[in-house]
Amino acid sequence: MDTKRIVRRGAVVLFALMTAGALVTGLPAAEAAPPRDSGFAFPFAGAPAFVHLAPTEAGPGRLNQPLGLAAADAVAAGIGLGRGDVMSDRQYRAFVTGGGVGGSRAAAKEIDACVAILTNTVGRPLISRSDTGPTRSVLASYGVYVTTNGLLQSPANASAPTRKVNTLIAPGGYVGDWLRANGATRTLIALYRSAYTVEALYGFAAQQMSGAAQLVTNTANGTTSTVGMSMAPPLWLVNFALLYVMKPSLAAAMPAHWAPIPPAVARAIKASPTGQVPYSAYQRYFR
Repeated sequence: MDTKRIVRRGAVVLFALMTAGALVTGLPAAEAAPPRDSGFAFPFAGAPAFVHLAPTEAGPGRLNQPLGLAAADAVAAGIGLGRGDVMSDRQYRAFVTGGGVGGSRAAAKEIDACVAILTNTVGRPLISRSDTGPTRSVLASYGVYVTTNGLLQSPANASAPTRKVNTLIAPGGYVGDWLRANGATRTLIALYRSAYTVEALYGFAAQQMSGAAQLVTNTANGTTSTVGMSMAPPLWLVNFALLYVMKPSLAAAMPAHWAPIPPAVARAIKASPTGQVPYSAYQRYFR
């Protein structure tokens, strides 16, 4: 087996609010209809075979709660990953510090920002600047986050590290080169063989359809609500897979449930040409 060829074909994408380089027309026709109870339409529901593994709507007391390690292991098994596919501790430490063969501290800093955004759950607040001083925010279940400059936006916003990281993960880019050079080829192959691959196709299609706001509509039991792109099943599962193979505890820190963005906030983000609004003006709407 030509593992180098598999890795390059896989075009493994890290922290995917990403480009998969695939056309929506390449999705299997049999997978075009999402499960009735998902609330998400095609392609935002992702592959029907895996949507049950994605977060459900948050109930009382579950807002912004992390998934937890036991649940993370179960989700990983459901998408075809296991502890044997994870980077070694040594590889992980080198990767996140910009060390190892061909390492870059600047790239590691960008990756660290991606992890912080995707794991903005209880106990892992983001800190932003405001006129009144530092502001702590925990908003992962909503699929939005606050930038260091105090702007509220989707993690799929064009300005977000989780989008800008695409230059690092492009074929022939930093991430693939680093993993191959540092003995993590098995991790790349595992991702390519997992549900990550098909979910990346749906995620790419969903992102291309969502404009500057990068928000998603959910309709269930006669109620329509809005959530950020990172909580749509395919994007959540792709991001989960990538964090899991870095370090399972990172995937365990992702939000276990999604929550509707307050309607006034969703309207404002959609109306903004940049998909951004000042958090200070809308903070009161969040629980």
